[in-house]
Amino acid sequence: MIHLAKEDIRHTLGKFIVTAMGVGMLLGIVLIMMGVYRGMIADAEVLLEDLDVDLWIVQENTLGPFAEASRIHEDLKYTLKGYDAIQKSEAITFQSIQIPKGKEQISALAIGYDIYGEISPINPKRLLAGRVIKSEHYEIVVSDKTLFKLGDKIKLGRNFYKVVGITHGSVSSGGDPLVYLSLKDAQELQFTYTNKRVQTDRARGIVNKDAHLVNAIVATVKPIYSLENVSKELEKWLHKSVYTREQQKAVLTKYVIEKASKQIGLFTVILVSVSTIIIALIIYTMTLEKMKEISIMKLIGLPNATIVKMIVEETLLLGILAFIFGNIFSHLIYDKFPKHVLLESSDAVSLFVVVVIASIFASFIGVKKVINADPTAAIGG
Repeated sequence: MIHLAKEDIRHTLGKFIVTAMGVGMLLGIVLIMMGVYRGMIADAEVLLEDLDVDLWIVQENTLGPFAEASRIHEDLKYTLKGYDAIQKSEAITFQSIQIPKGKEQISALAIGYDIYGEISPINPKRLLAGRVIKSEHYEIVVSDKTLFKLGDKIKLGRNFYKVVGITHGSVSSGGDPLVYLSLKDAQELQFTYTNKRVQTDRARGIVNKDAHLVNAIVATVKPIYSLENVSKELEKWLHKSVYTREQQKAVLTKYVIEKASKQIGLFTVILVSVSTIIIALIIYTMTLEKMKEISIMKLIGLPNATIVKMIVEETLLLGILAFIFGNIFSHLIYDKFPKHVLLESSDAVSLFVVVVIASIFASFIGVKKVINADPTAAIGG
């Protein structure tokens, strides 16, 4: 017997392929959206992995510097070093800044750390060129996303900073590039007021005491101690909020990325639904165009099951082709997006399953038309 679906597609091949490409572009955007979410998760973990610490000590009753403002005293790191369970501890600052580059402003997250300390946020594996910071003042390490070069001068606040190192893949949870400063420079940038503000405050008898604050203290715990027990003990005695690495990761995922993930999920559902509707309409239109042929098939005794099989096979093939085109499309454009897009095979497999199921449901409208077709309609044209 002639394969009906194959012969029918052969007669409308151009229309079939163009339709598959159109739906495929929608599915490609679905893959991109899923990739944006995966990229946000991956970006959120970059700094956690680079620091590689066990505990985050932040201002009491706050979620830490990634989710809300946190200020604690820098000298708390020395108190922590007095605990038997603590192996290393260092102070660190975080600040969202705008870096001037020509007529444009580049959004970045500035990280301040003790360049002589035991914990550094700069991962040597990410260093493309140059070196880490060696001077307490006026040196900066930037991400290659900023497009600065070694030796460039960057004006931040009152001072100019020389680019001494360039990293790759250093980004914040929001996808902004990371830049690194010495702790003293970062504290001056974040906590020191302008000259006029200092003059006004002094006239009022106010002295700026924020210069010795930081946003968090990070620490590592000796292997023989339990992270959970040490965390609870520190919270009890220091009156600060203490998070383990996994808890800090959960904070990033739940409070920083959660809303964006919901938006991406909603857009994904909408795009898949639209793709399903388009496939259903196309199959319905194609079924209407060949109603006379279907009536003839039924008139000569061809069972409904055979005709229904043809409709379902065409719909499935359309969905599968659309998925293939979508996959190709997403891989061609994903690196053009300003945010990190991480395409994973598991997401593609999940989408493929959804497309197959959606295609089967989309075929029902054409199947219903076939079942209700009147064989006598073939007589008399």
